[in-house]
Amino acid sequence: MTTVTMNISLTEDLKSFVDSRIKARGYSSASEYMRDLVRRDEEKQAEERLKALIEEGMASGPAGEWKDLRTGFLTAATAKLSAADKTRTDRSRKAA
Repeated sequence: MTTVTMNISLTEDLKSFVDSRIKARGYSSASEYMRDLVRRDEEKQAEERLKALIEEGMASGPAGEWKDLRTGFLTAATAKLSAADKTRTDRSRKAA
């Protein structure tokens, strides 16, 4: 990945704050600190987008045919689990 240089201007107070955060959190440079801030902001934006999409999906109502598929899947899965449980029970009775 290629890196590019970006210059920023800060007040003395902000520069002092950045320096204190670099020291307190163990960053090797102001650039490392700024990259971390940008990545965190990027992650926060992605989380907010995902939350909005989930809320949109929840507000859209029932899934219609997907609901029927889910019901069918759960019925089939329950039947398979019951059959497997019966097989285990039968085997343990024969072994006893």
